[in-house]
Amino acid sequence: MTQAAAPSIAPFDPQRAYPRRFVPKDANLGDWVQVEPLFLALRDRRPQSSAELERWLADYFELWAIINEEGARRHINMTLQTDDAEHEAAFKHFIEEIEPRVKPIDQELEKAYLEHPRRLELPREHYALMDRMVENHIKLFREENIPLETQDQLLGAEYQKLVGAMTVEMEGKELTLPQASKFMDGTDRPLRQQAWEKISARYLQDREAMETLYDQMIGLRHRIGTNAGFANYRDYAFEAKQRFDYTPEHCFEFHSGVERAILPLVRKIHEKRRAQMGLDKKGDALRPWDTKVDPQGRAPLRPFADAAHLVSGVADIFTRVDPELSAQFRFMAEEKLLDLESRKGKAPGGYQSTLEERRVPFIFMNAAGRDDDVRTLLHEGGHAFHAIAARDLDVLHYRHAPMEFCEVASMSMELLALPHLGVFYKTPEELQRARLSRLEETVSLLPWIAVIDAFQHWAYTNPTHSRDERREAWIETYSRFSTIIDWSGFGEQRAYRWHQQLHLFEVPFYYIEYGIAQLGALQVWQRSRKDYPDAVRRYRQALSLGGSRPLPELFEAAGIHFKFDYDTLAPLADAVATELGI
Repeated sequence: MTQAAAPSIAPFDPQRAYPRRFVPKDANLGDWVQVEPLFLALRDRRPQSSAELERWLADYFELWAIINEEGARRHINMTLQTDDAEHEAAFKHFIEEIEPRVKPIDQELEKAYLEHPRRLELPREHYALMDRMVENHIKLFREENIPLETQDQLLGAEYQKLVGAMTVEMEGKELTLPQASKFMDGTDRPLRQQAWEKISARYLQDREAMETLYDQMIGLRHRIGTNAGFANYRDYAFEAKQRFDYTPEHCFEFHSGVERAILPLVRKIHEKRRAQMGLDKKGDALRPWDTKVDPQGRAPLRPFADAAHLVSGVADIFTRVDPELSAQFRFMAEEKLLDLESRKGKAPGGYQSTLEERRVPFIFMNAAGRDDDVRTLLHEGGHAFHAIAARDLDVLHYRHAPMEFCEVASMSMELLALPHLGVFYKTPEELQRARLSRLEETVSLLPWIAVIDAFQHWAYTNPTHSRDERREAWIETYSRFSTIIDWSGFGEQRAYRWHQQLHLFEVPFYYIEYGIAQLGALQVWQRSRKDYPDAVRRYRQALSLGGSRPLPELFEAAGIHFKFDYDTLAPLADAVATELGI
């Protein structure tokens, strides 16, 4: 493929609108009676020239953008209040009544496009990558999978509902799990243990429901894969996620590289923590509730009091990274495109979702005043900047990059923010604590990514496994990447720790992307230490490409390499170890 010139980075125009030209202004894309005629109109249109075909594509992209926004809004509303029956019903209606009906007719449109006699007259450097995506989608489509995919989405919503309803009582107050997690970085060790045990027990309380959900998901997903002609869901997922540039064997290389290069560093981090806490002198072990507290016994970092303080501080950090990014973030705050505070009934976790018609991002998270919340908002802010950077690309497929690079956008922002954390941490001591903890968390996440990915490889290539076999596979996989943390007396909590990882339930076979991207982000961090303005410039330039280039070229645009084996991991581990003084 001939590589087209990278687009210049245009300033964000908050007033720019994307008026409908094909879909009626008052059309409700949550109503099939109004949706179907639009698809039929596209199906029945017969473009006669390449210019008419491009106009047809523009209308097709417009229709899908509006449908995607309708679905995104319903999902957002459902996750904002999982106990709201009206929002739940609206979300279910969309995935039961709209999405299944759209898929078959969309297949007709995609085939009509690929078979159009004028298609190859369109600029190949512009459309070739999109054509590969469309061809892959057509190859994988099976009508019998539509109801299975709908069932899978509904099961994911059940997981959201289960976890969103979870609360525990601490110090006489009913708290959501994110709120209760604030105790995990407190200096009172018995209180930390109490909070950890209560959170773990609350998950175990729904163990049967979660095991049943996952059994159903594994069965559904295996059928989806075999219906499409694959031996298992793992092999299907690699194709469906358009992982054109790496294979399961590359993932195994990543697992091995983490084991050899990263685990020794994480063990040193934990050994240093144990010594600083004085546990070695007492002959005591480092326990699961000891990993978030300051090892020197200092009070936990509480960088902000409320969501308004969090937003203003993060906006100031973005100003220091690049003033244009801060302007984009402040626009989001003004337009109420942020919902940040934890509350009862709100779904767990955090995410960025793009409203495709307006071409603006929305950020969801569960802030509770913790240091981790700053990191989360920086992370989701990186995703938001990616969505804005690619908003003017004319091909809908290109407005979203492969997830492996989307996570480079978010994880790099966490590290690019390191020099500017003084916005929240006013003393040199607090600032150093925050910076070093970020780096420790960055490398400490890699073994967990390897665990989750390796576990999924096992689960989906052994689809008829029993619950006991799954339990043993998890324990074996977790043990392979374990450090010195002692789980004695908490075997059940350890055996079902994976229930707390929502990706396993909601976005199957999604997690290795974080590992690939973390290595990319660490490379961006290394570049920034040598030439910060250039690293930011290349980062923003790469984001502006959206998904219009193959994955290796997106990495190259950011000045980094698309590799995730031991030879890539080892020097990055050495650089972090040097920075940490280990």
